[in-house]
Amino acid sequence: MGARKRNRAEQLKEERKNKYYAVLRNCPTSPRKMRLVTDMIQGVEVNKALDMLRYSKKDASVKVEKLLLSAIANWQAKNEDERIEESNLVVKEARVDQSRTLKRIQPAPQGRAHRIRKRSNHVTIIIGAPRGAEEVQEVVEQETENNA
Repeated sequence: MGARKRNRAEQLKEERKNKYYAVLRNCPTSPRKMRLVTDMIQGVEVNKALDMLRYSKKDASVKVEKLLLSAIANWQAKNEDERIEESNLVVKEARVDQSRTLKRIQPAPQGRAHRIRKRSNHVTIIIGAPRGAEEVQEVVEQETENNA
């Protein structure tokens, strides 16, 4: 492995240590229906997003709620000494990508056949501190270093 490739791999590894996410693959719901739910929680504080998902009538909200709880558990695994209430976690990104499509045939009048596409998707949820809070925290750390 070359030096540049190794450096890039180490850099990506370090970035992943500070990223808290969960991925749901091959969910048998159409991406369009799933995006309605994920767009609702994007940029919202985590506890509020959980409440929104819990009381939503959409079927996809149950799966997204479970995925968000998984992302929170991943955050807790990396930050054992911190509390969720004090950390002000936000759903930074909720992305829905199309997955495989099952193609089925339904009989139609006069001997024809209509194709039915059963779509599925991949959902990725990334949580973290809001952007403003990170910048404020960096400034506070720099000031304490300068004063010491």
